[in-house]
Amino acid sequence: MLDKKHTTFRGRLVIVGFGSIGQGVLPLLLRHLEIAPPQISIITAEPRGHDVAAEYGIAFDQTALTQENYRSKLDRAIGRGDFLLNLSVDVSSTALIELCQAKASLYLDTCIEPWPGGYTDPNLPPAARSNYALRESALALRTRFPQGSTAVLTHGANPGLVSHFVKQALTDLAGDAGVDTAAPQTRTDWARLAQQLGIKVIHIAERDTQVAKVPKDPDEFVNTWSIDGFVSEGSQPAELGWGTHERHFPDDGRRHDFGSGAAIYLLRPGAATRVRSWTPLEGPYHGFLITHGESVSIADFLSVVERGEVRYRPTCHYVYHPCDDAVLSLHEFAGKNWQLQARKRLMMEEIYKGTDELGVLLMGAQKGIYWYGSRLTIDEARRVAPHNNATSLQVTAAVLGGVVWALEHPQAGVVEPEDLDYARVLEVARPYLGEVMGIYGDWTPLDGRARLFPEDLDREDPWQFKNVRVV
Repeated sequence: MLDKKHTTFRGRLVIVGFGSIGQGVLPLLLRHLEIAPPQISIITAEPRGHDVAAEYGIAFDQTALTQENYRSKLDRAIGRGDFLLNLSVDVSSTALIELCQAKASLYLDTCIEPWPGGYTDPNLPPAARSNYALRESALALRTRFPQGSTAVLTHGANPGLVSHFVKQALTDLAGDAGVDTAAPQTRTDWARLAQQLGIKVIHIAERDTQVAKVPKDPDEFVNTWSIDGFVSEGSQPAELGWGTHERHFPDDGRRHDFGSGAAIYLLRPGAATRVRSWTPLEGPYHGFLITHGESVSIADFLSVVERGEVRYRPTCHYVYHPCDDAVLSLHEFAGKNWQLQARKRLMMEEIYKGTDELGVLLMGAQKGIYWYGSRLTIDEARRVAPHNNATSLQVTAAVLGGVVWALEHPQAGVVEPEDLDYARVLEVARPYLGEVMGIYGDWTPLDGRARLFPEDLDREDPWQFKNVRVV
């Protein structure tokens, strides 16, 4: 499977942004697509990755795309049937999608990015800086380009891959519970299946234990994937899809007065908001409620709406425990009043052990909690793919799966991960995800909570966000 060609591509492929994910996905694209290096070009703001591009004979253009130059820069680079793979930060996703629609070019990104300042501009209210708002602006393009070329939104590991994990997990639970239902085909089918199974909460539960030989220094931000990307999303308001079972609205919570209404936000950054979760290897842990697009899109996708009223929706959010050096980096970042450290270091070659355990945790079903996902060690990541660590490979494998699906469905218009064929994407990505499995557990966020200190908990329903949040 590591040398299987999935499809042929005869157009031009332009990669915008060439950080850890761009460098990691390039060898996978060359391995699994019928494509030649002269068909590929890179446009990126920084010199990072120039050596990797040269290794594969790929044209490398160090130019930062801006509101002023992106059209002129890309005008001759893409056309009908070409592909723009957006792996950048600080380049507007909607601007690039509009251009691709006008050019009849295909498109994929790993998150919906605004122009610089869109995440952190103090003049913007928190609601305008949310992923909810960015998603609504991107989805509005559907009405403008109803039959356009395929533009895949937010298809990295998460958001992206985890939406396919959710569908596989629901399928597993239905089979184990003996639910007599045909394979879901529509959005309504999936939502009613989740409702029938009693799913109240879905966590994107991730624990990264990778360790580097070089420890973090003071005034240094260390991470296993894009530091700029992590800092940006950690500085946004914490966001979560808000379930119909919830009966304790957060004091610092706010609803949106536009769009689907599938999510709420908190008046605090995700990097300063902790929540409880569980993974099979780690067990119980505290993670950060970092905003991510899947928190909104999964909750929206699994909503049962009858006569204009939402009858069922699960709470959905990310619970991220990055590698320990990244946790120290976040602590220092917050202590400096959200001013980024002077030095940044992406952990790659210096990693000597560890695993990224990334999955979805479904809670509320009768048989207990169910985690489904990828357990990828650094050793396995290095065995199967160059220029990756365990974290980046989970992203690049999902990018590969999304690109293959888009090439197989070139006229799908603007789509989210939930709109793709989950089985096909997992088929393409699976060889790079290490151990992929589903595991039951009996954890609840109430476990052990009454032992040391009295707490104001909802003991009738353990799956209330009030019980999950660390205060």
